[in-house]
Amino acid sequence: MLELKDIRKTFHKGRERVVAVDGVSLTISEGEILGLVGESGCGKSTLSRIIMQLLTPDSGSVKLGNIDLTSLPRREIRRHRLDFQMIFQDPYASLNPRLTIFSALGETLQQRHPKLKGPALQDRVAGLLETVGLSPRHMRRYPHEFSGGQRQRIAIARALAPEPSLIIADEPVSALDVSIQSQILNLLRRLQSELHLTMLFISHDLSVIRYLADRIAVMNRGKIVESGDPEAIFESPREAYTRQLLAAVPRLPHEAATV
Repeated sequence: MLELKDIRKTFHKGRERVVAVDGVSLTISEGEILGLVGESGCGKSTLSRIIMQLLTPDSGSVKLGNIDLTSLPRREIRRHRLDFQMIFQDPYASLNPRLTIFSALGETLQQRHPKLKGPALQDRVAGLLETVGLSPRHMRRYPHEFSGGQRQRIAIARALAPEPSLIIADEPVSALDVSIQSQILNLLRRLQSELHLTMLFISHDLSVIRYLADRIAVMNRGKIVESGDPEAIFESPREAYTRQLLAAVPRLPHEAATV
């Protein structure tokens, strides 16, 4: 579904040269959730924005199916962006405060289905809200009238609206309370099962990644330093950096005593 080959991206801050992404190659199979984990500043979000074509890499290629996104003109990228959608970290900042939820989801649906209007459009918006566990009765409300967890459900519904092939979730639960995090993670697992979603899930939290991902890639200083099955990485990590991340995962007292 997604293939990254030797992606590199450098930023210049005054005279300083910062290598954000340094030769990253990754693949994600159809229906798979790949968890990308690493501490803040390791290059995860820069990589996600390169996949979304919000940033242009210095070199390398991003292929979605058979389409090389990095070789397309900007107009073509806009047309293909319906096939890859993003869920951002802050659900309030990612929603337009001037649009009702009906307008936000309706506009996105009409990008894929321009002739969808009237009762048919309202039914589709209602169906999206029900899919993410919200009541259709609230579709005429504005983002500020919802809690953080509800807003993230709306953001997930908006990502689903154009029927994308790939969803990129960039720290989608880190801004939420712990109890709400589990609800959103359970929702994503259910959607992945029911809709056969393909997803790149980005987080700094290994415990979240372990719960959700089919496969894990560990990123450090712009490079992928380790990848593999979640249980294998947790039980026998090869890299010192991965062991440091694992050591930072909070444990209950009885768990810590057995380590």
